[in-house]
Amino acid sequence: MFEIRPAALSEFALLPSIEAEADTAFEALDPPMSIANFPPPGTAADFAAAFHIMVAGRPPAGFVRLEIVDGLAHLEQLAVTPEYGRQGIGRSLVAAAKAWAQEAGFSAMTLCTFADVPFNGPFYASCGFTEIPTDHWTSGLAAAREHESQLGLDALGRRIVMKIALNVPE
Repeated sequence: MFEIRPAALSEFALLPSIEAEADTAFEALDPPMSIANFPPPGTAADFAAAFHIMVAGRPPAGFVRLEIVDGLAHLEQLAVTPEYGRQGIGRSLVAAAKAWAQEAGFSAMTLCTFADVPFNGPFYASCGFTEIPTDHWTSGLAAAREHESQLGLDALGRRIVMKIALNVPE
């Protein structure tokens, strides 16, 4: 299995291409989602400004990007190149992100995702995340969803917010 570790500064420049490659999986859906309608991949500077990024492998075959939203760890992005897809790397990255956030003292982790894309909503549900009803969103989660809407993601499919409680060490 791939080693999961914090991203090295020199690896931030590799992450935009991993993101772009991972996005091609949406085009294989039935019906396909055109990645031409997706926001452009992040830049090395965007990734360098992230709260925390963990990668899988050397060189990285995938990554998970964490931010903080309303005092909680927020899984902003998960990407694995198609070459290494369906090998458990994404699940390992999510598990590592949850463990890191728990060790860092976060009580929960949130994320926003497509509800009906198999490797999005159903995948995160299989990792223990549950959907948060709209009336339970924090102001930061509402702002994150509004930003996604402005980027045009709502036009591509139903988006949801999910959360998982983390057992914080005493």
